[in-house]
Amino acid sequence: MADTSDVVIVGGGAAGCAVAYYLAKRGVRATIIEREGIASKASGFSAGGLNPLQGAVIPGPLGPLAIKSFRMHQEIWPELLESGVDFEPETISVVAVAYKESQVASMEETHRIFSEADDDFKSTWLDADQIREMEPRLSSGAIRGLSAYGNATLSSYRYVLALVKTVEKMGATVKSSNVIGVKTDGSRVTSVVLERGEIACESVVFATGPWSDQVESWLNVKIPVEPLKGEMLRMSLGDQPRLDRDYQGFGVTLNHREEGQVWIGATEMRKGFDDTPSAEARDVLMGGALKLMPALADAKLVLHTACLRPVTPDWLPIVGLAPGWDNAYLATGAGKKGILLSPGMGEAVAGLITSGSLDSEMERFKPDRFID
Repeated sequence: MADTSDVVIVGGGAAGCAVAYYLAKRGVRATIIEREGIASKASGFSAGGLNPLQGAVIPGPLGPLAIKSFRMHQEIWPELLESGVDFEPETISVVAVAYKESQVASMEETHRIFSEADDDFKSTWLDADQIREMEPRLSSGAIRGLSAYGNATLSSYRYVLALVKTVEKMGATVKSSNVIGVKTDGSRVTSVVLERGEIACESVVFATGPWSDQVESWLNVKIPVEPLKGEMLRMSLGDQPRLDRDYQGFGVTLNHREEGQVWIGATEMRKGFDDTPSAEARDVLMGGALKLMPALADAKLVLHTACLRPVTPDWLPIVGLAPGWDNAYLATGAGKKGILLSPGMGEAVAGLITSGSLDSEMERFKPDRFID
């Protein structure tokens, strides 16, 4: 006899686990299927920065979901921390440093955006002396800086793990396996087929990131998600003082992260499904980091990571019912904002499954926008 589950969620990254969380809050127990381990792909290698005010199509069509998801993060963090997994959520400052007048224009735009946001966000201009006092290890010669406060950061891997620990206590199940297809009856998916066995279900959610092309063939729908490769360097400062905020300059960001490490990020390259760390990216990242903070020459490279972010042609996520299907749902395509957007995407899909309706603010993300 096949296993059964009310909802099967294919994909154990931030989006899939957030769907399971919001289903559990509605009393629905889901089964999460992940072939290589929870948060083993992009969700586990993100820098964990949550910036709801800037990014691809922010400000713009993604802005409302970004800020809503940011607030949802803050609301659920206390409960997730009760799981015993400390994912170190923190409200932070990010300091952009300019060494040429031409670099100030983007800082002025950041200042405008933060100044027009609500009172939780603020930005402050810094002169050369203030920059040097704030962080003496930065390269000399800075002409201006901007400290933007109000974003947040967390350990993305631990955040997803906290989601899983929380939903397991609420009755959800995690299964390690590889999905190879689905069985259908008319416009309904009746079961998810694994390499060994299958799971019968009332509904299925595909949160498969850049591997959504597999789902295209199973459902015969268009899901235009492509991989965008991103690489980062994790550095140990040894006996040097920790950074107390993030710094940007020379095309890189120095992220202060867990265990006192500095994470240098991040590249963007379209390399298909190649997720191998490259010497090319390492040299680019290290080159920019040393220009910004020469003291990193004495730091130790702990880990060089590479991951594939799922991006769509319009840089908007895909959230909703798969066209032509009654019980197959999609939660994918969040690009570089996957950790940030996960609560908003998860709640939307959980609400659609349980109530049959999608909030009007989520209509622009429906999968049917790609129907020719």
